[in-house]
Amino acid sequence: MVFRLIFPALGFWKGLFFILIHQALFGLYMASVFAPNHKGMLIVGKDEVMDFLRLQVLTARNVRAHPITDFWYGGLNYQVEHHLFPSMARNQLREAQAIIRKFCDDLEISYHETSIAHSYVEILDYLHIVSAPLRQKNLAVEAA
Repeated sequence: MVFRLIFPALGFWKGLFFILIHQALFGLYMASVFAPNHKGMLIVGKDEVMDFLRLQVLTARNVRAHPITDFWYGGLNYQVEHHLFPSMARNQLREAQAIIRKFCDDLEISYHETSIAHSYVEILDYLHIVSAPLRQKNLAVEAA
């Protein structure tokens, strides 16, 4: 359907270029929304048993609320609340956050929230740690 609109309007080469740029930018946008929510958080193994609440809270990170982040993330900056209540309207997630955070505090469950910038710092730190064996292997190969 989209191809029937783009190519007649733009021609083949401009249409193809438009589609490639659109897909690249859309991919970057999606990565900017999804990566900060989970990368570097707890990974639960197949053999580990964890209750639903802990599984959702400990494996997700919230990005601190602000009108810009609320718009950019479309409510997914409230990742913990989204995982606990996936069908909740996004305009209710901020209100739910206060209730869920208090509930987690009462149960002594770690609730993680950070800024956009710091979420990327945490991701890069995590990637640095998990890639250490590869760096060590490369150093050993270079030394030989």
